[in-house]
Amino acid sequence: MGSPPAPDFPRFIGRLAREIAARRLSFMLIGGQAVLLHGRPRLTEDVDVTLGVDPSGLPLVREVCEALHLQPLPTDPEKFVRETFVLPARHAETGMRVDFVFSTTPYERQAIGRAVTVVLGDAPVPFAAAEDLLIHKLFAGRPRDWDDALSVVRRKGRELDWDYVERWAREFAGVPGREEMPQQVARLRAEAS
Repeated sequence: MGSPPAPDFPRFIGRLAREIAARRLSFMLIGGQAVLLHGRPRLTEDVDVTLGVDPSGLPLVREVCEALHLQPLPTDPEKFVRETFVLPARHAETGMRVDFVFSTTPYERQAIGRAVTVVLGDAPVPFAAAEDLLIHKLFAGRPRDWDDALSVVRRKGRELDWDYVERWAREFAGVPGREEMPQQVARLRAEAS
């Protein structure tokens, strides 16, 4: 029994970017793909996309899924997106997972506007800026996210806009469970120096 073909991430991401842009949705790549750009190489088998729309944009995202043969994973996508603000989907041929994250905050919209564009598969693809990737990783708060944040700081620490990162860390410290973000940023900044 054969295994699925290995995904061609650059080509697939380029196609994904073209399909999203064709529907006039603003977006940026976050997660492991952005870590590959700003931090250290690591294995990642998924694509995380933050969208500049709230869950009302789900019909357009479903069009993207259909065009790319991405199968939404929840049995009731509308309900799942309403409850989680995420639509996980899987590419039938390669098994590659794509998580579409719907945004509802001014921070997320601002971060999309700050994205860094890289051309992949002949398509411009916006990736989270290094500072916004750090903020996303600290907010997620898993051990792997801390390792990813460290890799970004070790690669780009002196280039980072630390005032921006600190400002948003203080803002997010008001969210239950995220009170330590300013202290985490201080630890990362010390690592950079």
